[in-house]
Amino acid sequence: MPLFEIETDSHIIITWAESESAARSVVHANYPHETPIRVTRRPRDTWVISKAALGLTGGLDPCCTARDCLAKAAGDKVHAIRLYMQETGTDLEHARKVIESNMVMGW
Repeated sequence: MPLFEIETDSHIIITWAESESAARSVVHANYPHETPIRVTRRPRDTWVISKAALGLTGGLDPCCTARDCLAKAAGDKVHAIRLYMQETGTDLEHARKVIESNMVMGW
């Protein structure tokens, strides 16, 4: 089954679907108030997000640290970002990216 990337104004959705119309149906079923603005059939059956593209490089395991900060902050994003900055010495933009990407993964 092909893998599709569907972009709306608020989301980028990755899903398997039999066809482009079936992929659009996934968006309509899960986000009924959003309209697909771009639907792309991916050339492979996997999706990869580069940590380097997100600015997550170096010896530190940002996911583990970010999840720990999110747990300490009881899910409060702003507080978790501050904790992450304190623990790692990173700047605000990098901390925001790491915390938000881990929130999306369901820390």
